Amino acid sequence: MAHVLTSDSLSSDPEAVAALERADALHTALSHIVLEGGDLGRIAEEVSRALGCGVLFTSTDGRERAAHLDEAGRTALAEADLLDPTGRVRVERIGTEGTAVGEGEALVRRVVAAGVDLARLVALRPHGTIHASDVHALERAAIVAALLVTREEAITAVENKYRGDFLRDVFQGRAGDESYVAEHAQAFGWTLDRPVVVVVAELDPVGPEGAGPAAVPGVASGPGRRAWQERFAAAWRQVAAGVDAGVPSVDLSSEVVTLLPVAESGDAAAGQAVVERVVSAVRGDRGGGRMSFSAGVSRVAPTLADLPEAYQQARRAVDVGRRVRGAGSLTSFDQLGLHRLLALVPDNAELAAYAEDVLGPLAERTPEAADLRETLQVLLDTNFNVAEAARAQFFHYNTMRYRVGKLQRLLGPVATDPDLRLDVAVALRALEIVG
Repeated sequence: MAHVLTSDSLSSDPEAVAALERADALHTALSHIVLEGGDLGRIAEEVSRALGCGVLFTSTDGRERAAHLDEAGRTALAEADLLDPTGRVRVERIGTEGTAVGEGEALVRRVVAAGVDLARLVALRPHGTIHASDVHALERAAIVAALLVTREEAITAVENKYRGDFLRDVFQGRAGDESYVAEHAQAFGWTLDRPVVVVVAELDPVGPEGAGPAAVPGVASGPGRRAWQERFAAAWRQVAAGVDAGVPSVDLSSEVVTLLPVAESGDAAAGQAVVERVVSAVRGDRGGGRMSFSAGVSRVAPTLADLPEAYQQARRAVDVGRRVRGAGSLTSFDQLGLHRLLALVPDNAELAAYAEDVLGPLAERTPEAADLRETLQVLLDTNFNVAEAARAQFFHYNTMRYRVGKLQRLLGPVATDPDLRLDVAVALRALEIVG
């Protein structure tokens, strides 16, 4: 594991003094890189060259931003279970004092400026440990990297504001004619004149098992919430760029909107596959403090003129999907079914009142009522085939017959009256909408 240098060890170890001189020279070289407009990639390369180890810069949750690391190093990290299936570095598993990686060692350093956590620096020596002098040099590199990341993020924030304002105008139909929109988009490096699906992603107020921004002290609102949103948006931009450099992905304050390309045929199944792959990459293995989020997906928008409607479809899908399926949902507009119409009712109290009128005691928030509603839904799904419904719920046939009788005493002749059956089916969906 890495060792700490002391004044006594320096006075008795000429090699340590030489190592510190090397670290100072590296610091000077890195400072020149920043002043010359270099990027994290050049810093990673310089550190790797000077120290003879692999170097990665990642986001705070381990998403790679720049690296100078060969395939053997990546394989070593994977074999040590320090890479998740999407390629995210599991920085939360790498210690600041060093973590064994095969015959070598990896360690991590935070990249911090003014108390703000910006990134992670990961160093890997495939054979042998990382010496204390190297740790000192890595800490210098982290300081220099913080200057560069701060500059990059300031520029990115301005660029993202202009991009977000432009895309918002496109969705509101006020960005100009199609030729102007396409030309302006090219200035941002975007390709808009092709079939896409619009994906709207929002951080969940409270994720599964309580893991969400609202559940984290200091994150529910204000600067804390904004920091999580920016981190979330950066993850979407990075993953989307991996699909296609021309994919727009912008932060619209409370949501991230991404336009993912689909096949020229506009195949909905192909579009869904692209979305699922991207969402899976953004989620990763939920490590590194990553927050739960929900996403909604539009139908395929073949042309620029279809984007405003597609955006509204995606917004409705994420809203209804979260209400019906809970946090962490991925919902396509075409999957909404009846929920699509019910979501247009602006007053949830009206939906709840309708459900109570139709379902009576079954609308109550009790375990018994919920159990009977589940049986009722199964019966509706099987067209009140008692034998099939009994098999689906693992009940004895006579038990299901008893339940059918109980449901009809509460609701009326739901098994034989098609109008009542429709009302009951709608009421059950309304209850899902109001939670």
